[in-house]
Amino acid sequence: MSDPASLTSHHKVGWGDLLTGKNAIRSLALAGGVALHAINVYIATTILPSVVADIGGLDYYAWNTTLFVVASIIGSTLAVKLLRAAGPRKAYAISACVFALGTLICAMSPSMQILLVGRFIQGFGGGFMLALSYAMIRIVFPEVLWPRAMALISGMWGVATLVGPAVGGIFAELGEWRAAFWTVVPAALLFALMALFVLPDVRHEKEDTARLPFAQLTLLTLAVFAVSLGSISHEVIWNVIGISIAIVLIALMIRLDATSSKRLLPRGSFSFSQPLGPVIVTMSLLALTVTSVEVFIPLFLQVLHHQSPLVAGYLAALMGAGWTIGSIMSSGISSRRVRDVIIIGPLTSFAGMVLLFLLLPIASGGTYLELLPLCAGFVAVGCGVGMTWPHLLTRVLKVAPDDEKDLASTAITTVQLFSAGLGAAMAGMVTSLGGLTVPGGMAGTSSAAFWLFLSFGIGPLLGFLCASRIVKRW
Repeated sequence: MSDPASLTSHHKVGWGDLLTGKNAIRSLALAGGVALHAINVYIATTILPSVVADIGGLDYYAWNTTLFVVASIIGSTLAVKLLRAAGPRKAYAISACVFALGTLICAMSPSMQILLVGRFIQGFGGGFMLALSYAMIRIVFPEVLWPRAMALISGMWGVATLVGPAVGGIFAELGEWRAAFWTVVPAALLFALMALFVLPDVRHEKEDTARLPFAQLTLLTLAVFAVSLGSISHEVIWNVIGISIAIVLIALMIRLDATSSKRLLPRGSFSFSQPLGPVIVTMSLLALTVTSVEVFIPLFLQVLHHQSPLVAGYLAALMGAGWTIGSIMSSGISSRRVRDVIIIGPLTSFAGMVLLFLLLPIASGGTYLELLPLCAGFVAVGCGVGMTWPHLLTRVLKVAPDDEKDLASTAITTVQLFSAGLGAAMAGMVTSLGGLTVPGGMAGTSSAAFWLFLSFGIGPLLGFLCASRIVKRW
């Protein structure tokens, strides 16, 4: 049998070539890091209601996602610098250790404020691991294995929807939410150790002099924090101030990026007169919709529908599962039907949001018959985004300027993560104003759910309008 580590394009490639020999342990290291990051996302979402019940901090509920995502953006952006400075082996090991440190702080947190520090460090290390896993595919594997390696790593998010809610839910039901974080620490350290032994120690001879768009990233980060800080207050004026500051900062970022020599996004990303603009906005709206509501679903299900942490975690994961199902179902369609899918996807998500708006805020006994329509809503929201997503990504690469194709590929992750962070921050603001903490309890939670789905149900509807523009310019 051929050595899988030295394949050429003349060899008929199969999954066995990626999952045998040295490639097997390297695949485990890279895919395992992404799986660890993804599983942690679902663990945190599942146990968060139990965390708040134990150490308080309901006002900062959405901050857990916001800080984690913002730190992930920073980490993923700096990953290339780390890779060039330390080489694949040490860069991956450092990333896993930073992630483990953040997880350790989360496990030992006596208050929500300390937990948020841990979540930020977690996100920073996780962002490193995510970006490095994709970046190292071309370093670790021969080119003929790149597509399968990409598919393996991307598939870890599907694995996370099964494992994450189980780990988080079981420990939450046992009243030991800290143990859910403790289980992640040794796994992260194991991957760090594995990286030191199995990944190559390749270094770039030339010094990396490329400048990163730090100014644009800083403005985006401050915009998310402005919304988050405004959400702490129950006074509408402070929420308005937070949103206003965020709008100004985003406008400054757009202006700066248009004139900077080191761009964050490709030319035309902010102009509806250019083919790229509507695609970027559609992606942002759809990603923002899912993230904004997904973080609060376990809380709503536990308080309003009397579900256990384990069941609530799995039901919330249906949205992520729907995203995966939609992507798989639409990935093989003919080119003639792509435009139809781009239109149908946002409408499917909108239908799911309408169903959740009508049913989720109404308290129930949580019977199977009462939960079934909610499950349909969760899947519809995720599936609508998923069926559109791969074609939007492909469209970005096709319509981006020829000299900025590489920038377009990295911009996809930036847009998705920023939308997720901003969505979580805005969701925290809406639920706070909706009564989640004042008056709180069953009535406050029901009101918060009502306003959350009413507000963010507009997202996929606006996405449909932008998608219509994409199709017209096809």
